[in-house]
Amino acid sequence: MKTKGSLVVLGSINADHILNLEHFPTPGETVTGQEYQLAFGGKGANQAVAAGRSGADIAFIACVGDDDTGSRVCRQLASDNIDISSVSTVNDAATGVALIFVNGTGENIIGIHAGANGALTPELVAAHQDKIADASALLMQLESPLESVLAAAKIAHQNQTKVVLNPAPACVLSDELLGLVNMITPNETEAEKLTGIRVENDEDAAKAAQALHGKGIETVIITLGSRGVWLSEQGKGQRVPGFKVNAVDTIAAGDTFNGALVTALLEEKTLNEAIRFAHAAAAIAVTRKGAQPSVPWRNEIDEFLQQQG
Repeated sequence: MKTKGSLVVLGSINADHILNLEHFPTPGETVTGQEYQLAFGGKGANQAVAAGRSGADIAFIACVGDDDTGSRVCRQLASDNIDISSVSTVNDAATGVALIFVNGTGENIIGIHAGANGALTPELVAAHQDKIADASALLMQLESPLESVLAAAKIAHQNQTKVVLNPAPACVLSDELLGLVNMITPNETEAEKLTGIRVENDEDAAKAAQALHGKGIETVIITLGSRGVWLSEQGKGQRVPGFKVNAVDTIAAGDTFNGALVTALLEEKTLNEAIRFAHAAAAIAVTRKGAQPSVPWRNEIDEFLQQQG
């Protein structure tokens, strides 16, 4: 029996080492930073936290190392209303690490060591197949091994669990995987990687969305940064603008958007309402520093939306 409205997130867990700089260093240059922060991140964990804090009934399939960071991450995730019974501790592995530079305008560049995330194998996915089968939706990204993402999508597809894919970081994906996806949420770069169409305006976004519909994906949401998103459903497209805020750090904006979006859809909000809800969550997140520390709670999102009228 499906648990109505429940979500499974499959993905990565990282410890983010964040250094704020005036400008990014060029090769050979040393730049002194203004501020250093260690925060928990990883696209999978960020999206799980966004869903948990915004009110979803959520379980997380992921891996941590058998280190102090891993046990601290698990405690934190549990406090964010996430079922962590399917988070595995991998012996003799380090929890994933991301080294992040943020410049004066809030842009970031990131290097990642997968660590324990690499142990999220198809076998491990199979061990948690009941969780995927019983859920209403499965949300994934691409910081986990691709064969595991495909294995999870197959289980979901066989059990009428909706597959939502945030295809980040950008990479080329097989038609087999794309054919199992119900909803995809690329940014402009990722959309170009998947379709070969450069996305610089609404017309380009519409073309890229059509190309993704052509792969069998019903709902395409291309995130366009401060311009909002391009929503295309069964070939009909429109731009849904976001909210204007002063961004200080965009690290978890996309992840917050994805976690909140799926939460709202599982509450049976319309797509437009769900996007507005997700825009609000992301707008709050970019006004705060760090990945998970910036993710808002449900009451904050509801309050923000009330203020918008």
